[in-house]
Amino acid sequence: MMLLPPALDARLRANAHARLAALAADEREPDPPPIVKFFAPMGAATWLATELDADGDTLFGLADLGFGCPELGSFSLAEIDAVRLPFGLAIERDLYFESDTPLSRWADAARVAGSISAAERTIARAGSARASDPLPPPGSGDG
Repeated sequence: MMLLPPALDARLRANAHARLAALAADEREPDPPPIVKFFAPMGAATWLATELDADGDTLFGLADLGFGCPELGSFSLAEIDAVRLPFGLAIERDLYFESDTPLSRWADAARVAGSISAAERTIARAGSARASDPLPPPGSGDG
């Protein structure tokens, strides 16, 4: 499986460019949602990435190696791609991952929950609760 197809590569690079542009303009750095999720099919290791540096290898995002302490930082796409697990398995990309939750909220939720996987359930429940909330009555000022 190709871990980073061109469309995702472009989105990750665009986020990196936006961050650098904000820094150059002395503006607040953007807080985009993760673009891609990688995971170990055997075990708890999970990575969420928001940016890809110009070197084409260094990703930025949230890393969780399954020890209960997810951290924001940089990680290597080549190293993730080189991991070989038992039974010939390798790190995979979650083909169905999508998020509109900013990375900072993912990091906070993962730290509280102890893992990205547990945070994913919490974030999904929060999204479901918002989606099922009734609309405010007309004229209430909330709509």
